[in-house]
Amino acid sequence: MRFLTAAAVAALFATAALPPTAQARPIRFSAEIPTSGVLVVPAAGETDLALRAPGLDATTRAAVSRGLAAAKFDYKAGSSLTFRSLGGYDEIVVLGAAPAAGQLSALELRKLGVAAARTTAQASSPAALASTGLPAPDEAALGVALGAYAFDLYKSGSRSEASAQPTPFVIAGSGATAAQAAWSRRGGALAEGVGFARDLIAEPPNVLYPEVFAERTRAAFKGVSGTTVEVLDVAAMEKLGMGAILSVGQGSVRPPRMVIVTYKGPGAPDRPLAITGKGITFDTGGISIKPGANMWKMKGDMAGAAAAMGAVLSLAKSNAPVHVVAVAALAENMPGGSAARPGDVVRAHNGRTIERLNTDAEGRIVLADATAYAQSRFKPAAIVNVATLTGAVGSALGDEYAGLFSRHDGLAAQVEAAANATGESVWRLPMHPSYAKDVDSPVADIRDISLAPSAGAGIGAHVIGYFADPTTPWAHLDIAGVSWADSDRPLGPKGGQGFGVMLLDELARNFDSTRAAEPARAGD
Repeated sequence: MRFLTAAAVAALFATAALPPTAQARPIRFSAEIPTSGVLVVPAAGETDLALRAPGLDATTRAAVSRGLAAAKFDYKAGSSLTFRSLGGYDEIVVLGAAPAAGQLSALELRKLGVAAARTTAQASSPAALASTGLPAPDEAALGVALGAYAFDLYKSGSRSEASAQPTPFVIAGSGATAAQAAWSRRGGALAEGVGFARDLIAEPPNVLYPEVFAERTRAAFKGVSGTTVEVLDVAAMEKLGMGAILSVGQGSVRPPRMVIVTYKGPGAPDRPLAITGKGITFDTGGISIKPGANMWKMKGDMAGAAAAMGAVLSLAKSNAPVHVVAVAALAENMPGGSAARPGDVVRAHNGRTIERLNTDAEGRIVLADATAYAQSRFKPAAIVNVATLTGAVGSALGDEYAGLFSRHDGLAAQVEAAANATGESVWRLPMHPSYAKDVDSPVADIRDISLAPSAGAGIGAHVIGYFADPTTPWAHLDIAGVSWADSDRPLGPKGGQGFGVMLLDELARNFDSTRAAEPARAGD
């Protein structure tokens, strides 16, 4: 029997390298509401039918009103009622938008758009959202893009094949010109950034590994104004003294990489906001191997790096007036014959040493180098880590919140504000001084884990923070509980969520370096 190498297996899928976002459902804006196809009408009450879709004839509107009354439709967000073959339309879908559709926040509009995409997903004819009177139709359009996302590259006969063209979705109503401008200015780029991150997370691990992640990043940023992409290979990382990330990748035949993307927009400050992302393209746990159940999900252990790159892609493609640097620490954590052993001591880029007691605590190890490198090279105004770091954070917060850790109240407050605005929720957890004692090592500067029962998520955050200058505003987002969903979520379908792209995009746009430096309150 002939066996294929990993490179040969990946080559078999080279023809499927086109990202699914290239075949994403096209979004159009029009002042005219279509008179056929599928019409989605957001409504907080019966009177909204005339406001949103004034073109509906009296007979059709009366039929819809009777149906809503008969169904005792409550008009609440998340409710929907579909009428088929009515008034020349294949379907008329009424979406609940109470208490006041005309006063919906940007986040509520995005969720409304997601619902519109889901209710029309199987439609073979074009669909339209009646948007007259909505405060920001472009935000609803972003929701449509988030909700319509699907990754089906490897399904035979899927829409991702060249012969399959997705039907368009139209945002229709007054204000279409302004909505189109807003979409072109920001919304479309943000949808692309989230889609890029989701694509990376969804790819199978035999296709996406450190070198391929780097190639995809180069391709995504090719020709994007104000950006540079650098890729550090093993030789470059050895020269820079990055013994931490090298130790994680040494058990795999697929070598580690570090990808650095910089973007400086018009009028942006000199000191950047640095985002470092954990990019473990597959995590077996190494010698400290994980149980087999659900190990397949570890293809998504690079979701932090994906979010970092997706956020910078969004900012750059929208020409945002910000200065950001994203560093993706990429490795495959495998238990090969040359793998790191529990008890090994490794030296990071800044010269500090780590005693590795558990090779399944590899995320903090690669981020030690990424954080130290971002610190020394870019002298950033602040550093934000994002990582699927610990199972402990999911035990503490479930799948609703990412864990937020910070030594600076000013930066933490800005992260929380961005989270609240985008719906990518965070919950701040403590950074207690006792964590330093818990990871004190007799043979190195720090241990990767605590040997005693401890706050696992907090210990992981502390280890990463040890490699950032204490005077630099620093925050850590542990997204392990929220990066993947087994069922549909309010802002995305099941699977990789691309969590963090919208949050980091929002944070960068509103980042205040002076406020970020406010220190943490006592005890944190």
